[in-house]
Amino acid sequence: MKLSLLHRLLLGIIFSIFFLITTEEVKAQNTSDSLQIIKLLQKEGLAWRMGDLEGFTSSWQERPYGRIMSSSKDGNVMNIPASFMKTPPKEIFGNGGMVIHTNHKIGIYEKSAWVSHDEVAIDKFGKENHTYEMRMLEKVDNQWKLVGQSAHSFNPKKEGAKIDTTSYIQTVDITSGLIETVLSVPVLYEAPNWHPNNYLIVNSKGKLHTLDLDSKELKVLDSGFADKNNNDHVISPDNKWLGISHVDQNDPSPKAYKSAVYIMPIEGGKPKRLTPEVMSFLHGWTPDSKTVAYTGERNGNFDIYTIGINGGKEKRLTKTDGLDDGPDYSPDGKYIYFNSYRTGYMQIWRMRANGSRPEQLTFDENSNWFPHPSPDGKYIVYIAYTSDEKQNHLFGKQVKLRLMDIETKEIKDITPVFFGGQGTINVPSWSPDSKKIAFVSYSIN
Repeated sequence: MKLSLLHRLLLGIIFSIFFLITTEEVKAQNTSDSLQIIKLLQKEGLAWRMGDLEGFTSSWQERPYGRIMSSSKDGNVMNIPASFMKTPPKEIFGNGGMVIHTNHKIGIYEKSAWVSHDEVAIDKFGKENHTYEMRMLEKVDNQWKLVGQSAHSFNPKKEGAKIDTTSYIQTVDITSGLIETVLSVPVLYEAPNWHPNNYLIVNSKGKLHTLDLDSKELKVLDSGFADKNNNDHVISPDNKWLGISHVDQNDPSPKAYKSAVYIMPIEGGKPKRLTPEVMSFLHGWTPDSKTVAYTGERNGNFDIYTIGINGGKEKRLTKTDGLDDGPDYSPDGKYIYFNSYRTGYMQIWRMRANGSRPEQLTFDENSNWFPHPSPDGKYIVYIAYTSDEKQNHLFGKQVKLRLMDIETKEIKDITPVFFGGQGTINVPSWSPDSKKIAFVSYSIN
């Protein structure tokens, strides 16, 4: 049977449409599978560092042909059966640290896949290990599972001056625990604030910067004469102002460190000084954006103070011996959360907004600092030093982020122990939807 030219054209069009639809469906499926695979790798790496045995072993499927091979920088090679991943040795499992994957290349062939990527593993002491990795996966009951891997350690080439500190600006999802690295930079960056327009405000070397979460672009934020800003900066609840803590070298005080609290327009501009005395370190705003709370050193003791943004006399809220620090208001303005050394151990407290009825919230062996209530008022996040640091919150220590349910007072770890401390979450860093927290971890080279 001969087909007319018209019929042949129609069949050609139909075939082309079918081919395009099928191709797009395959592309969509591959995209979905690729995302699932990357999430699996992130889950597996985090579970290893958190000591989450169930989460880790559920990422693997034992196969008789599965192998784990790794080579060290000195050329030694290890060949390990995949069964190792079902019963990892306790002495090397759950020791904390962070891991960053980059440069993913994925090949998917029906129910099999391979992934190559670069990895930087940072232990809890801030030391890096770089590897090139190849992962083999299979789809089991519609879920991707690891069945084998090959990892090869190497020393990265670093051009120019030696890098001392690398900052990893990250976010953690409080529900899934997923940690995403927004940007890694070979410079010290600190204390992210999360603006509703999807950017972070951070400080580095006295300057303020914005970091766009989509483009990953860093830009200097104009702060006028204030070019010695520390990591105590906070966005006002109405998003009109940025409160900063700038070292005023012209202040007549004989104190060595002359930090004072200022406010400036959120888009940048000339700051206005609020606090009459140094040292003063900003930490919180009232929900109406009319008052700031800060830690002030007066006569040798650090206490919590407030002052209105239109000036006036500062109001002292705490009068105990030992450091009171990190004041941050609950979203309803009812409480101020803070950390205090009044018991001889740094723990999390809260008090009424007028300073009355102090209540201790944590009672553990960690040194707990900087509680930040979530915008929805359900949680506080804080940083816990795993060693007794007395009244210090130093850089370069073993720390973790913890989440407290305000209603039940239940506490859980939401990160592994990692290398951080000063600069990690000094100030409020919640996402506006209360689902994620921005923070900074570090490595030292």
